[in-house]
Amino acid sequence: MRTASASLSLLTKGLAVAFLAGFVLTTTAADAKPRKSAQTERSKSSSKTKKAAATRTIVQDDGGRWHYGSSAIVVDANTGRVLYEDDADALRHPASVTKVMTLYLLFEQIEAGRLKLSSDLPVSAKAAAQSPTKLGLRPGSTLEVEDAIKGIVTRSANDAAVVIAEALGGTESNFAEMMTQKARALGMSRTTFRNASGLPNPNQVTTARDLSVLGRAIQDRFPKEYRYFATRTFYFRGEAIGNHNRLVGSVEGVDGIKTGYTQASGFNLLTSLKRDDRYMVAVVLGGRSAGSRDARMRSLLAETLPRAYAGARTAPKITEDDDGPIAMVAPLAAPLSAPLPRAADREAIPVHDVAPLPKPQYAVLAPEPATTASIPTTGSVKSGSVAPIRPVAVKTVSIQRPVAASAAAPAVSAAASATAAARGFSNSAGVLGYMEPTAPAPAAQAVTTAAQGRARQPAPKPQTVADGSGEKDASRYAPPPRPTTMAERAAHVVAQETPMSAQAPARAAQPVAEKPIRTASIAPVAIPERSEKPATARSGWGIQIGAFGAEKEARAKLDLAQNKAHSVLGGADPYTEKTVKGSTALYRARFTGLDEKSAKAACRLLQRNAFACMTIKN
Repeated sequence: MRTASASLSLLTKGLAVAFLAGFVLTTTAADAKPRKSAQTERSKSSSKTKKAAATRTIVQDDGGRWHYGSSAIVVDANTGRVLYEDDADALRHPASVTKVMTLYLLFEQIEAGRLKLSSDLPVSAKAAAQSPTKLGLRPGSTLEVEDAIKGIVTRSANDAAVVIAEALGGTESNFAEMMTQKARALGMSRTTFRNASGLPNPNQVTTARDLSVLGRAIQDRFPKEYRYFATRTFYFRGEAIGNHNRLVGSVEGVDGIKTGYTQASGFNLLTSLKRDDRYMVAVVLGGRSAGSRDARMRSLLAETLPRAYAGARTAPKITEDDDGPIAMVAPLAAPLSAPLPRAADREAIPVHDVAPLPKPQYAVLAPEPATTASIPTTGSVKSGSVAPIRPVAVKTVSIQRPVAASAAAPAVSAAASATAAARGFSNSAGVLGYMEPTAPAPAAQAVTTAAQGRARQPAPKPQTVADGSGEKDASRYAPPPRPTTMAERAAHVVAQETPMSAQAPARAAQPVAEKPIRTASIAPVAIPERSEKPATARSGWGIQIGAFGAEKEARAKLDLAQNKAHSVLGGADPYTEKTVKGSTALYRARFTGLDEKSAKAACRLLQRNAFACMTIKN
């Protein structure tokens, strides 16, 4: 009985457990359907979200991923021919080579007159907070334009780049758009800028080919300002800042231009070389170190230099396809942003007829016409009067001079004889008043004496006249004695002619040309240019230390160089050579009279003293 009851109890418990288990399973199955459906929906939604997120990530990576790798290019700037290229069109990050475009836009504003080298640019808090390298500018201070240029060229100062960007563009992002616009105008089709300094930004990209275009364009457009890229040392607030570009001064002919480095870009370098009338621009991007980058650049320049064209440039200048400089978005103070005053047009000078020079006239030498005083012979002045005699001005007409003193006597004698015969006198000697043939004729004697330069007449004794106040000299009032006889008149005429005869008796009978009359002309007169050293004098070897926009500047550079390197250039001959590139006239500063060894030694010494230098074989 007890056994049966225990078995029934166990069975009942088993059935109860089974019932409960079935109920639980049924309820779980019923709840599992909607939960599974919800999970499926959530899984689908999550999958779509992840897919969309993945799509967005891919799109962002396509436009913002980093571009690693190396590339290079060497361009013959004289012809435009590519001498070497290695992946030259691959996208790379320019790093601080960006600042070449920053300075390009700054030079544009200087050229347009909106800024001067002495202009002060404000320093904002953002500019002062830039990452190194920088000049350490303080917010609220100012930075001169020329200091900003040198700070960028030497130290690659990021704060100076932002100062320029904010001064010209208002904000750095606006200025970056101006930089990209300028790149497109120059033909740099694959270059995009996002900042003015080159600090890391995945969307700031360029190519080696585009940077070679920029390196040529900034020299073509701003040859005067380009000289800043050869700055070896910049002194700023008592600190000497050296140039990061180690090729300037160490590689002959290298005159710039800019280095750059970020972790993503590697070590970059844009270089310009001018040597032996060859002109090359080279770019190396993505170097693993500064040393390896410089070594590769040296190797490329050495390999391609012999293949570069040595002669006048045939390639056209890099020009922009826009309408001029980009306007400053945020101009500075009014005096800097306002256009320069235009000089008033000068009034046109009327054209005057210029009288031609008269033809030389030849005539027998005669004394200059004189104006003499004459008194009337009609007795208009009473005898004994003290009233001054009023002279009457008459013009004496010059008569032809006798051919010679010896020929004058017969002419006078013939005239006297004819007059004497008419009056009933005879004269065997041919002279009036002297009957004896042995007596010398006064006219002939006067002519002879005058020809010898010894004709002198004794001064008449002064006469006096009486008036109420006493005696006075009457010689000033009395007329000179007049010749009365024909002989005296003849002698008087001959005596008047004797001064010129005495001075030049041998030339009296020869026609003498009058001096041509010089007239003043208002026509412009061309002033001859300063002559240069003749080409024949330029032999052997020489050096060139640069090309300048003014001859005065070139000669000043020559003087400075000769002082710095007097030991090797003391006996060299400095000279300037004018050359015209397009519409720009440049003056090359050169030394000649050297041999190859001394020329190279001079260049090495000058380059150590912050001079650009290249050797020339004349």
